[in-house]
Amino acid sequence: MKTKLLLGAAAALTTLFAIGGAQAQSAGSIVVYGGAAQITPKVDSADLTAPSLPGTKIDVNKATSFVGGITYYWTDNISIDLPISAPFTHDVVGAGAIQGVGKLGTVKSLPATLLAQYRFGEASSSFRPFFGAGLTYGYFYKPKATAVLSGITGGTPSNPTTLSMKSRLGATLEFGGAYNLTKDWSASLSVTKTFIKTTGSLSTGQTIETTLDPVSIKFGVGYRF
Repeated sequence: MKTKLLLGAAAALTTLFAIGGAQAQSAGSIVVYGGAAQITPKVDSADLTAPSLPGTKIDVNKATSFVGGITYYWTDNISIDLPISAPFTHDVVGAGAIQGVGKLGTVKSLPATLLAQYRFGEASSSFRPFFGAGLTYGYFYKPKATAVLSGITGGTPSNPTTLSMKSRLGATLEFGGAYNLTKDWSASLSVTKTFIKTTGSLSTGQTIETTLDPVSIKFGVGYRF
């Protein structure tokens, strides 16, 4: 359902592109925007360390949340973007030898990203594609384990297994496009790829190394100050 809402909103923005406008993307402009984003981790999980069933792996489901941010146009073609999002809540599920066991836990993520962007075309162009590169600090917090995880790892109702996930820094690449709706209003759609790994730890002493490398789709509507 969340995916349909995200795609529907993106389609609405595409319709807005047809009404056109002029220069909301010029040097010295500060654009504040709001919208939504969906993060889809592209997980490559190592095995849970012993003692565990060989091939015990995890997967992390996609999540959608509100996102905003501030973009500063240093020049007509170079901008700095600081996205600011609400937390994303991801389900952690079994994979490999335990695929199909269901949800092992949940974890909240709060990505902190800073991007340098290059925008093609003139400031007066209605549509401007752009690419960006920068860094993302993946902050993971409030992990919650389920009884399923306890059952797999030897926890008990009186002493259930708990989990944690390390926050890490990773590189981010971005490609997107922005459209000037009026001289002050603009709309944008972008796709980012972040290269990031984390380590999950259990209260039983077991750990699991996981490559997340999420792909994020973000859309927003901005106003120039």
